[in-house]
Amino acid sequence: MLRDEDRIFTNLYGFESPFLDGAKARGDWSGTKEILGLGRDKIIDLVKESGLRGRGGAGFSTGMKWSFMPKTSNGPVYLVVNADEGEPGTCKDREIMRHDPHKLIEGCLIAGFAIGATATYIYIRGEFYYEAANVQRAIDEAYASGLIGKNACGSGYDHDVYLHLGAGAYICGEETALIESLEGKKGQPRNKPPFPAMAGLYSRPTTVNNVESIAVVPTILRRGPSWFANLGRPKNSGTKLFCVSGHVNQPATVEEEMGIPLKELIEKHCGGVRGGWDNLLAIIPGGSSVPLLPKEICDTVLMDFDSLRDVRSGLGTAAVIVMDKSTDIVKAIARLSKFYMHESCGQCTPCREGTGWMWRVMERLVKGNAHVEEIDMLLDVTKQVEGHTICALGDAAAWPIQGLMRHFRPEVERRILEYRTRADRGARVAAE
Repeated sequence: MLRDEDRIFTNLYGFESPFLDGAKARGDWSGTKEILGLGRDKIIDLVKESGLRGRGGAGFSTGMKWSFMPKTSNGPVYLVVNADEGEPGTCKDREIMRHDPHKLIEGCLIAGFAIGATATYIYIRGEFYYEAANVQRAIDEAYASGLIGKNACGSGYDHDVYLHLGAGAYICGEETALIESLEGKKGQPRNKPPFPAMAGLYSRPTTVNNVESIAVVPTILRRGPSWFANLGRPKNSGTKLFCVSGHVNQPATVEEEMGIPLKELIEKHCGGVRGGWDNLLAIIPGGSSVPLLPKEICDTVLMDFDSLRDVRSGLGTAAVIVMDKSTDIVKAIARLSKFYMHESCGQCTPCREGTGWMWRVMERLVKGNAHVEEIDMLLDVTKQVEGHTICALGDAAAWPIQGLMRHFRPEVERRILEYRTRADRGARVAAE
């Protein structure tokens, strides 16, 4: 388990003040001027050394992403923080913004300096009203104290931070759709290239990072990259916020080391599965878009990017959704299919048409009103959607269905057989 002295988010549960006095007492804004004095290249190198991988789902090296930004620019450069957090089951970023907003604001300043940004835009999910209020107050406090704005922290660097409320579209969690929305347009993903580092917000060089990715940076630089790199597992270093929901005795968001066993995470921090571990049916380990895992894999799997990839799932946002044996597993995945159908922006034909088609088939499979051959047809359609859309929403719609059929196909076939048996019996009775 993670030692208390290694925790980054020490006010995760809001026991102390989230605002400037409380933040400074917890060590935030300490030595920020000296950190900026390291220079752009040194900060990026230190973040690379730490092994920090993006906490928004993709797991790409944060330092590497920053290094793609141009070294010089003849106009404004932007940092955009993705605080949309629309993935079902995910509730980690809202805890940072509600209880530790100054970690995010300080991270914006340092990350913005490292990429040469003139301003940061924090794009927050519109439903996060209280979180937005706390972030805005933290921004106002930072301006009033000279921590951001002109000559931020006395460093000679000018950096502004703006908060923008979205309108509740899941698709705006995709970085280019988020940029489109920030510009006042319909939130639809852009074709790439050009990538945001070349032409992002207002066609200027832009880096888009997740809230957690930015909020951990000041602590990493204060304590040193080797400290962070020595937590977790090789290539999966550091701490991570895990949000566990569903059929556990104590749902929770908790900070732990990367690579913690899934079973240990649930039993030590969430009071175990409702009815005991043997009552477990399946777990979605990284938010609703990643394939589920049955109990036999959950017994031993580790919670990091590479371990979950090896079992054909993913860490994603580390939103752990626990389902015990009372769950109608086919109905649960059908409900996710409906969500992705509803949230498709409609720009790409495979996603626009495929998500609705997959949901309708899943609804019939819940009742068993289908033929066994349709299972393979459904899987074929998921492959036609997966990887054939501008953004990853098509993949997100396909993977839960693929995971269901990979691990629970006998249950789907059983329903079809029972439905056909009842239908044949009914036909015979009617004929008599």
